[in-house]
Amino acid sequence: MANAEKEGLRRGLTGPAGKSRKKTPALDIRPAKEEDLPAILDILDAARGIMRASGNPTQWADGYPSEAAIRSDMAKGGGMLVTASLGGRVGGCGERPVGYFAFLPSPEPTYARIDGGTWLDDRLPYHVIHRIASYPEVHGVFDTMLRWAGEREGNLRIDTHRDNRIMQHLLEKHGFRYCGIIYLTSGDERLAYQRLGEDI
Repeated sequence: MANAEKEGLRRGLTGPAGKSRKKTPALDIRPAKEEDLPAILDILDAARGIMRASGNPTQWADGYPSEAAIRSDMAKGGGMLVTASLGGRVGGCGERPVGYFAFLPSPEPTYARIDGGTWLDDRLPYHVIHRIASYPEVHGVFDTMLRWAGEREGNLRIDTHRDNRIMQHLLEKHGFRYCGIIYLTSGDERLAYQRLGEDI
């Protein structure tokens, strides 16, 4: 996405000179498409900026999540785009991509081993949420993602970096419980969380 388009997007969401609009845009979620890739990569860049500014310098390093990872999400039917409409209703005028996440069915291979704890439930099927990202100036995106996911799956798992204090706080706020430490294929550790239907 060109710089002028990015600036137009930000102005549309925040108002002139970056001032926040009082009206929260209506948010919707739909499957991501091939033509959404440039916008998704811009959203991921914005999320990296949030991480760096909040004392989380190493998560999502070396170009992760890559375009290939997003394409893989979409091929599995789990790449989801959050869009905002400034027209006051979903599908209204001025719809723009503002967030992205992957919503994928079990099993997640890296969750087979967990140290320092146990999953709340390790028998039933679940969905995992990966690669959560949004523009910092758009409010309500995380709430919308979790509400959407919870309507489709009562058994949710997610992991995050030890330095990602913002995500840890949000997960606990939305009923997720810390379960232990899992390891990525690279060997890096992540804090693992799970939410069952009765925890909501």
